[in-house]
Amino acid sequence: MDELNRNHLLTRIEAAKYLGVSAITLGLWKSTKRYDLPVVKVGRLAKYRYGDLLDFVERQTVNKPNVANDNSRRSVSEELKKENI
Repeated sequence: MDELNRNHLLTRIEAAKYLGVSAITLGLWKSTKRYDLPVVKVGRLAKYRYGDLLDFVERQTVNKPNVANDNSRRSVSEELKKENI
């Protein structure tokens, strides 16, 4: 699905499959406003933008690596390599 355009609309079933939940769960999240996951209404159908799903997954991700810490780790490892040479 990575080749999809961020504006590509997915059905509730497709979106649920992408997120690994049931379509009923997505419907409950919408009706209870549990998560801020935008829904596009097309007539009576609920559609989900692929880009919104990507953003949702990013917002729900915990324990993200800290870029500053990664850079400091690299510089420390580079220093250790220099000392061993």
